[in-house]
Amino acid sequence: MIKQETTPQSIDEYIAAFPQEIQEVLESIRQTIRQAAPDAGETISYKIPTFTLHGNLVHFSAYKHHIGFYPGPTGIESFKRNLLEYKSAKGSVQFPLSRPMPYALISKMVAYRVKENLEKAEVKKKR
Repeated sequence: MIKQETTPQSIDEYIAAFPQEIQEVLESIRQTIRQAAPDAGETISYKIPTFTLHGNLVHFSAYKHHIGFYPGPTGIESFKRNLLEYKSAKGSVQFPLSRPMPYALISKMVAYRVKENLEKAEVKKKR
């Protein structure tokens, strides 16, 4: 990740801090998320781009050799078979910049998280 002196105030500002080729990847990820979660809000949380819908939905960030994608622990667990070829942890996965970005997989993971967050919101509403 490019070290920024101040926290970016928007996803546009975050993306603009990177070289053009990385900006294109980040913008494509942003649009993939936007298509899968059209009602989600955009913000910066933990100094990285974050989409929200009844709470945090997903985060993403750029590093020197990979894109970090953060769908939370349930997002990783639910797609663990699809993520075998990537380095992942409890709530994150690394997509290498040296390989094609798996936009279809990102879209599916976001759609899963949308469904999950909407279900949680419905349960809360009924309480």
